[in-house]
Amino acid sequence: MSRLSEGEIADRVRVSAWEREGDAIVREWTFPDFAAALAFVNRVAEAAEAVNHHPDILVHGWNKVRLTMTNHSAGGLTAIDFETASRFDALAG
Repeated sequence: MSRLSEGEIADRVRVSAWEREGDAIVREWTFPDFAAALAFVNRVAEAAEAVNHHPDILVHGWNKVRLTMTNHSAGGLTAIDFETASRFDALAG
């Protein structure tokens, strides 16, 4: 899969809740408690396995989850990063 152009990345970030950080997009969620945060992480893991595209996952505080998406093999952001990020958005409920 080929990397997106700077304009394509900017357009996709503009219409999403994700933010750009270098060659990645990131998003953070806050949940009511630790169990809810971990349940989200498990849903993310299952969805990531289904498409074989995995985010970096950080659970911090006691109820926050931060996901980072990039395509290491392509050396930056690709369409699959944004497609997978959209799947994760739907899982947050």
